[in-house]
Amino acid sequence: MQPDLYWLDSDPLEPQPHSLLIGDVTTDLCIVGGGYTGLWTALLAKQRNPEREVIIIEKSWTGAGASGRNGGFCNNSLTHGFTNGYARFKDEMATIERLGRENMDAIEETIKSFGIECDWRRTGELRVADAEWQMPLLHEEAKLRNEYGDHVEVLSQEETMNRVASPTYKGALWDADGTALVDPARLVWGLERACLSLGVRIFENSEVTSLERTRDGIIVHSPYGSIFAQKVALATNVFPSLVRSARKYVIPVYDFQLVTEPLTKEQHKAIGWKGREGISESRNQFHYYRMTAEGEILWGGYDAIYNFRGKVRQEYEKSADTYAHLAADFLDTFPQLKGIKFTHGWGGAIDTCSRFSPFWGTAHKGRVAYVLGFTGLGVAATRFGADVMLDLLDGIDSERTRLKMVRKKPLPFPPEPFRWFFIRLTQWSIYRADHHEGKRNLWLKFLDSIGLGFDS
Repeated sequence: MQPDLYWLDSDPLEPQPHSLLIGDVTTDLCIVGGGYTGLWTALLAKQRNPEREVIIIEKSWTGAGASGRNGGFCNNSLTHGFTNGYARFKDEMATIERLGRENMDAIEETIKSFGIECDWRRTGELRVADAEWQMPLLHEEAKLRNEYGDHVEVLSQEETMNRVASPTYKGALWDADGTALVDPARLVWGLERACLSLGVRIFENSEVTSLERTRDGIIVHSPYGSIFAQKVALATNVFPSLVRSARKYVIPVYDFQLVTEPLTKEQHKAIGWKGREGISESRNQFHYYRMTAEGEILWGGYDAIYNFRGKVRQEYEKSADTYAHLAADFLDTFPQLKGIKFTHGWGGAIDTCSRFSPFWGTAHKGRVAYVLGFTGLGVAATRFGADVMLDLLDGIDSERTRLKMVRKKPLPFPPEPFRWFFIRLTQWSIYRADHHEGKRNLWLKFLDSIGLGFDS
């Protein structure tokens, strides 16, 4: 197995690199971060006002972080799943779900209108149960979601096995149109090209060191230059926010993925999966997996690894023990594929917050806005996050900005060393719940009561 990122493996669609920022420039809007959030912010800003000057400044290269290495699940949900959102924003869920569907349709329309080649497929998603205690929860969720405008159904074990054959499945929640699968790196590159076509300027390999407020704008400082901007949008994801007060709400956790060699016809026949649906598990600690365009299986998730003091280092992106654990779980799910080889394995940090879904804020008297906390389900939600940031920067009172989800912050994580013990205790409790028919111990019940927790 190569410790390489599958999506970046010799792809001719990757654009040419951009120069670093040297000298001083001015712009109307400066966007810090060249992942999905930053690219969507730039694209939407130009679509709202083609005359607006927009610059993206990125410390590495576009798509270098989570945007270029995720599993490619593009989901309607803006709240990291309906159940999580319903527990926190019950009174708003009808609106949030509708906005999520509209956001997904807008992403599809952008991909079509700009001719973005990213293997976009609206395959739908199966959320499979591997224990009987999970089935009543799926029935309850399906009933609620359909009342709120979704179209989902619960499949029996036989119906699920007719789609994808695994001896572990007890049933599934089938969402036919709420998930699309995409090549995440090609989506980044396509959005980058779209931005460039609208006149957005991009600087790469230019780390932003600080923001300085002046009487009539913000100076964005970088080692070899600066950008004077009227407004600044921060799309920094897992990296320490340039708004220091936002850092207490976010921690980095590491997620890992494997990719198999292409399946033979016999192997594919053994597992079915003709519809190539996206699949995730309904446990707290869950795997997600999908077929690629070339017929491999991408397999990821289960554990979210937090390092003491939230350290983000390149050496953390490789873990032989984690790869072995993922491979063993893969073969438990698909024993008929015993002997298959894994060709790629990688990992990286994602940002999460205590409510597991994005939150927003402003600073420097409204000239700076940020969005953080996507928790790994941000391929679609980043577009919505960008729309909200622009509303906040432009002073627009919209349906989006009136949401409690947008106006309220999550509860902050405790400082170290309490944060470390808090996360470890919570992870142990979640593991225990998954292996005791979902029964939540006193610690998890306490976290539920105050709206604070930790999720894999």
